[in-house]
Amino acid sequence: MRLPVYYISHGGGPWPWLKKEMPGVYDQLEASLADMPRQIGTTPRAILVISGHWEERDFTVMTTARPPMVYDYYGFPDFTYSIQYPAPGSPEVAERTLDLLQSAGIPAKADAQRRFDHGTFAPLAAIYPNADVPVFQLSLRADYNVDAHLAAGRALAPLRDENVLIVASGLSYHNLRMLGPTGHRPSHEFDRWLTHAVCNSTGEARNAQLRSWSLAPSARIAHPNEDHLIPLMVAAGAAETEPGVVCYHEDNFFGYTAATSFRFGE
Repeated sequence: MRLPVYYISHGGGPWPWLKKEMPGVYDQLEASLADMPRQIGTTPRAILVISGHWEERDFTVMTTARPPMVYDYYGFPDFTYSIQYPAPGSPEVAERTLDLLQSAGIPAKADAQRRFDHGTFAPLAAIYPNADVPVFQLSLRADYNVDAHLAAGRALAPLRDENVLIVASGLSYHNLRMLGPTGHRPSHEFDRWLTHAVCNSTGEARNAQLRSWSLAPSARIAHPNEDHLIPLMVAAGAAETEPGVVCYHEDNFFGYTAATSFRFGE
């Protein structure tokens, strides 16, 4: 069975541990993430997360057997700097991932020290709360080159037939200075463009639109820095011939902004 591929809007910081502090804010996102195991229909051998919170010069694969945590956020309650998501790593599948990239002519390296960042452990706490599925990460390439990330996804597509779940983790709108009323219009303008591009075309037609994402309405307001958008390119590359479908959407995330997640494949 070929597993689907996801691009998820992963929320802010350690939100699954902050339900008392932020009641209701993440209910819809949490419900969409918690429904993913049902959609997948099987327990994956491993989960590969491409997080918007890890960049390297070349693509880098986490090969850690027991990944520790990195608390890559600030301003949250003290207890959030000691939370744990104790999923094992997957060195074997990580080596397979490294081989697929290198065999496709894509420079890639291993990192046996890398820790889980919140772009990984926060959404996974909702998807697999028991932390009982092996998890490893792939970095972004720091130049954010769209074609390079599409190619990486294309190279990693065989993992889908090997019971490995590919999850690209970012945010469809990521302008932290404009999460309030000023973010309403630009977030919705860009969200409409992005949803049409992802869900209404495939192959080179979709790739061409994604390549030109910065020309979309309000693109550079929605993503002043594209670290949380670029994971989508890996997902699109791994599902090049398949249209995306919306698996989560809010019109008023944090009261004002649009947020969306996509699934590719059945």
